[in-house]
Amino acid sequence: MADLQPRSPLFLALAGGLALLVGAGGGWALGRQGGTAQPADFDARVHDYIVAHPEVLVEAADALRSQGSDRQLAEIADKVVTPYPGAVLGNPNGKVTLVEFTDFACTYCRGSVADVEALIAANPDLRVVVRELPIIAPTSPDAARWGLAAAEQGKYPAFHKTMFAAGRTDRASIEAAARVAGLDLDRARKVIADPRVNAEIASNLEFARKLQISGTPSWVAGKRLIIGAVGREQLAQALIAARES
Repeated sequence: MADLQPRSPLFLALAGGLALLVGAGGGWALGRQGGTAQPADFDARVHDYIVAHPEVLVEAADALRSQGSDRQLAEIADKVVTPYPGAVLGNPNGKVTLVEFTDFACTYCRGSVADVEALIAANPDLRVVVRELPIIAPTSPDAARWGLAAAEQGKYPAFHKTMFAAGRTDRASIEAAARVAGLDLDRARKVIADPRVNAEIASNLEFARKLQISGTPSWVAGKRLIIGAVGREQLAQALIAARES
């Protein structure tokens, strides 16, 4: 965790953002002190305010991280929205794109399947780019590779739905989902061994690192990064904003 002791970089950054709040509570403002001058007890005031309102520190830290993620997203957005061939739900040629970072072992991702299906049903021009981010379980990478093999055969949506419905990512469940989705298993095993599959997963992990994504599901809608299973309403609002941007 970041060092939040007085005079640490993050503390000072947050202190600057909280200064006006502290000043308002203490009856002074920087403008009344002759420009940028600070009272001698400035650090003490900030410290006391943070102790009394710790939730502000969490909100400020989240805001700083969000700003950093927004900058990183702007730099790599074109790559993030470009799918691994076939790893798409909804309309492959849709004009509006929602990116989902997901893991077949993720309970929250499983719960989001219905939300994504509802969004697709309500938006015929919605393209959902799925980025496999296998970080939850030891078997997650195998499930992700089979997902990409399904994409190569044009059967990703069926595998995606069946795999999440299974609720497990053990070898038997993966192969059962592959059979239900109609995959050619021998062909799939050859694709899984292709270095491009591991390269795709490594690329997704690097995207997650740059965007400071530490869990699934996470989403990209337009210029906005959304972390967590936020529900269809918030995703729908993000898509409206993406259309308007």
